[in-house]
Amino acid sequence: MFTNNSSAQLSFSGPVNERMQQFGYDPGFMRPYFNENGIPCVDIRTGDMVDVTNAAGQTVSVPATEQVRVNDIMASGRPMSPVMNATTLRKDEWIRIDAVVRETAKQRLKAWGDLAASSTLGGFDGMANPILERETMSDPGQATMDMDGLGESTNFQPQFKLEGIPLPITHQDFHLGKRFLAASRNKGMPADNTRVKMAARRVAELVEQVTIGTIAGAQYGDSTGYGSTSKVYGYLNHPDRLTKTNMTQPDGTNGPAVLTSWLAAIESLTDANQYGPFMVYVSGDQDKYLDNLFSTSEPSAGTLRNKLKEIEGIADIRRLDYLQASANPYTTIFVQMDGETARAINGMDITTMQWDSMGGFRQNYKVMCIYVPDLRSDYDGNMGLLVGTIA
Repeated sequence: MFTNNSSAQLSFSGPVNERMQQFGYDPGFMRPYFNENGIPCVDIRTGDMVDVTNAAGQTVSVPATEQVRVNDIMASGRPMSPVMNATTLRKDEWIRIDAVVRETAKQRLKAWGDLAASSTLGGFDGMANPILERETMSDPGQATMDMDGLGESTNFQPQFKLEGIPLPITHQDFHLGKRFLAASRNKGMPADNTRVKMAARRVAELVEQVTIGTIAGAQYGDSTGYGSTSKVYGYLNHPDRLTKTNMTQPDGTNGPAVLTSWLAAIESLTDANQYGPFMVYVSGDQDKYLDNLFSTSEPSAGTLRNKLKEIEGIADIRRLDYLQASANPYTTIFVQMDGETARAINGMDITTMQWDSMGGFRQNYKVMCIYVPDLRSDYDGNMGLLVGTIA
């Protein structure tokens, strides 16, 4: 079982999990609705995949679904979810909930959003796979140059190590009274989505903090059979990250010294055969100095931020809300956004499920997703991630 002490949990068990197990972890069975004719229906997976364009403009594969009437499921002899007998929402109400959840989550996902826009692994059933396995491979080869092509180049055999990353579920519960839902319909007003927003915000904040590394990620089992511990790491706590502990603290007047410090960080990365492009994240205590002049004696040079962005290989510089100065003073994170060092695993897009309790008077909801940062070093432990701090 995954555990975490945040209000939005990385664990998932209990009656909801038991019900989902009966239906192959298809979330559609936990999202019943009345169609336009007032007939209870669910949208369930067909077993096929379809390509869609996500919010980042990427083409990704997602499970295809079809609308099925609850009565048809019962007649076919397929398992019957108790949730289907508790249908309370219409299709357009689910659409509004989903829109609120996604928009609210998007506002809090900065580091995760950059990661997903850069490289995303999806198109599989994350609910049915508690761990994702992959291999790292050594690269001992060396090319040969000669005039006739007859010289023998190095004939190498790569070595492999198996690695595994857990796929925890991040989720937050809330509930609504059935009478509350009925009253909102009678008034012709949409239900208040405040609780939906709060749950989505908690889920997104936990995903963001795990990505940054300000909250420890989930661990699944131990390192048996793997080259390293099967654990979700963030930028600040990955064991193979590079570190630079003597970054120059910006104060609004020392632009050239800050630039020299950043160039040294980039050099450390290139020495490890990591060449960018790098997304650079700064703590809040630095951000206020980046828009000062790079040099008061050379105002035409522009701001410190613009000067730093001119460094070859730096894609952008961003402040992270959860890279707080109180816990991580003057911290700078360089992340190579090439899909080899860092990628986003989307085992299940953020969604909402429903079930009833207390004789149907209480409608329970769970906002959940399988968003996991996958930070990877190569066979030799090199990776395009550097965390810089001041002395």
